[in-house]
Amino acid sequence: MKAIGLIGGMSWESTAHYYRILNQETATRRGGLHSAPLIVHSLDFAPIAAMQSAGQWDEAGAALNAAARGLQQAGAQVLGLATNTMHVVADQVTQDIAIPFIHIADPTADALLADGYDRIGLLGTRFTMEMSFYKDRLTARGLDVLVPEVDRTNLNGIIYEELCKGIVREPSRLIYIEAIERLAARGAQAVILGCTEIGMLVDDSTSPLPCYDTTDLHARALVDAAIN
Repeated sequence: MKAIGLIGGMSWESTAHYYRILNQETATRRGGLHSAPLIVHSLDFAPIAAMQSAGQWDEAGAALNAAARGLQQAGAQVLGLATNTMHVVADQVTQDIAIPFIHIADPTADALLADGYDRIGLLGTRFTMEMSFYKDRLTARGLDVLVPEVDRTNLNGIIYEELCKGIVREPSRLIYIEAIERLAARGAQAVILGCTEIGMLVDDSTSPLPCYDTTDLHARALVDAAIN
């Protein structure tokens, strides 16, 4: 099995979920006492979040590229970026990187298409919902992508002010469920949890639509790439 390099810390809450899923999936697939050969570069999220707010994407991309190069030099053979939003700079992250990079949107699209869905809702930070980098990658796969028309500020605030700090509140869960209900009313057949923390708040047991958790799907795709 190849060594997985993971750029994490955005937030550390979701990176902790990645660590668990990567090891559980490896143990399931390889058996015995196997766990994932894993190298993690966990960034301090506060400076990255400040760059996001200021629109300093080139600076953020340079920081993530430095992390990627460090992981490659440390022996990583497969690379993952444990955040949806920062895939906005995926091309910059992978500059001068020779190892395979698993884009978080790709296993999500694979799973949706395999299940027969083509009109889907997308939840995430305001950057993921409002910028084109994520939607365009899904659209290129033949998916019709819907994003919330209202409550984007609330949805974004819940991510940064609560979930990234490990806070899970029932009123916030209801806000997300209402957003999913509105997407369903517009014809969405399923919903992408397009921020790596949203799975802390909603899942198939609470959502009115089938949920596709990018954290889970991405981690499993990284294991697949490392094994195959």
